[in-house]
Amino acid sequence: MLKHPNRLWLATLLLGWIFDLLFWDCIPMGISFSIYVLLCLLGGFLVLNLESLKPSWKALLLLLPILFLAAMTFVRQEPLTVFLAVILTLFCMALLAMTYLGGRWMNYSMADHAVGFIRLIGGVLSRPFGLLAETRRQQTESKQRSGWHRVWSVLRGMLIAVPILAIFAALLSSADLVFARRLDVFVSFFNLERMSEYITRGVCILVMMYLLAGTFLHAASRSRDEKLIGEQKPVVPSFLGFTESSIVLGGVVLLFSAFVIIQFRYFFGGEANIAAEGFTYSEYARRGFGELVAVAFISLLFFLGLSGIARRESPAQRWAFSALGITLVVLVGVMLVSAFQRLLLYEAAYGFTRLRTYTHVFIIWLALLLAAVVVLEVLRHQRHFALAAVLAALGFAVSLSLLNVDAFIANQNIARAEQGEDLDVGYLASLSSDSVPRLVSLYRATDTPFEVRDAIGAALACRNVTTGESPEDWRTYTISEQLSEKALQAVREDIEDYRELDDPLPQVLSPSGETYTCMSGYGD
Repeated sequence: MLKHPNRLWLATLLLGWIFDLLFWDCIPMGISFSIYVLLCLLGGFLVLNLESLKPSWKALLLLLPILFLAAMTFVRQEPLTVFLAVILTLFCMALLAMTYLGGRWMNYSMADHAVGFIRLIGGVLSRPFGLLAETRRQQTESKQRSGWHRVWSVLRGMLIAVPILAIFAALLSSADLVFARRLDVFVSFFNLERMSEYITRGVCILVMMYLLAGTFLHAASRSRDEKLIGEQKPVVPSFLGFTESSIVLGGVVLLFSAFVIIQFRYFFGGEANIAAEGFTYSEYARRGFGELVAVAFISLLFFLGLSGIARRESPAQRWAFSALGITLVVLVGVMLVSAFQRLLLYEAAYGFTRLRTYTHVFIIWLALLLAAVVVLEVLRHQRHFALAAVLAALGFAVSLSLLNVDAFIANQNIARAEQGEDLDVGYLASLSSDSVPRLVSLYRATDTPFEVRDAIGAALACRNVTTGESPEDWRTYTISEQLSEKALQAVREDIEDYRELDDPLPQVLSPSGETYTCMSGYGD
């Protein structure tokens, strides 16, 4: 138990109130998430350090992804980038609470992660109750009433008195009109019309206080990681014989080998070989890249699962199984190359969308994860797959943040338009404010063809038609919106020359007389 629990309650109550201040009626989320993450970290470190609980330096390494991803929530506005930043920030903060004192998160297996999160949830829900009960018991045994004990007693008395006073006040108001008038004047100071809102917000503050208290208590008492799951012996004993596992793995290798041979014959062989089978190049490219990515991901899970249950009793058996596994991973790598080429052709034929860009980046990180599996298999460090998976997930999120997905899409699609391909003005207009500085830059570029420049101006004008005004709330502030507004100021007069048309679908008429629809024609 903490030596000074009142510090914990005071800090978490303050953080609960700040949560209400930052997030109540705050849509969309802007800088508020980053501020709250930073304050929670500072509050947790302060409470635990005052209890002489110092964090492990390895646990402090988690601050790097936490602070970077939290900052991305107000630097970018592209939906998946922000979503992944929020989710992985919370994941890393939970991992920090789970390994605060021990710092062994890099040695966690997948089972350690699963059990650790279950324990964290259980600790968050139960430990504050335990602390309150222990504090109450100690106060009863010592027969001492501290100052804080008296404060809680006063608060409990007020909560009990309020409904009783309300009943008597209502009866007395009915009995005397003068008293009722004076009471109405008194009550008006408290704006009881918003009482339901106040109650809801109060409950949210207390819930947040409770959850944070549970998290800090878990970090203080259950984060040393003295013993990890499967470190001494495997969780599930190897029960599948070498012969059986080799047949299963070898059969999958043969199937994948046949597929890869066909891939080299047709897809890698060029457009003529595909046309000979009755497909166009774009049709062949469009069909299958998603399935190939799914096969790669499932194959990874299949090999890891089989590796965990297969018996390898001699060095020869271990090397034979590893050789089959490495062959499988190499074949899956070739499939990923095929999927990547299909995606490139698809993008060249139809342009870039968010989903295609996500898949583009995901394939690269999945390939790196496969390479890590090969290295771990050779070094006999399969336990570190969980670390490799966490780093790949963080790498994927960081890559999207650094890439600036919407600006990348705008740049690539406009480059295609300059080569004579169609440009979906509605899709450009639907992108977030992350894309606006790049659109403005291309609009103002002297080497941008007139037709393309006209379409870019229409996309910028469509944003005024399809998007509302930004809320004037400091909590929703984002650097993306600020840079967008600054860029638009440079072309404001030009954009005003585009006229909104009265039509069931939002459209704009450019100064050149061209009509552009503000609705996107893209699918995935």
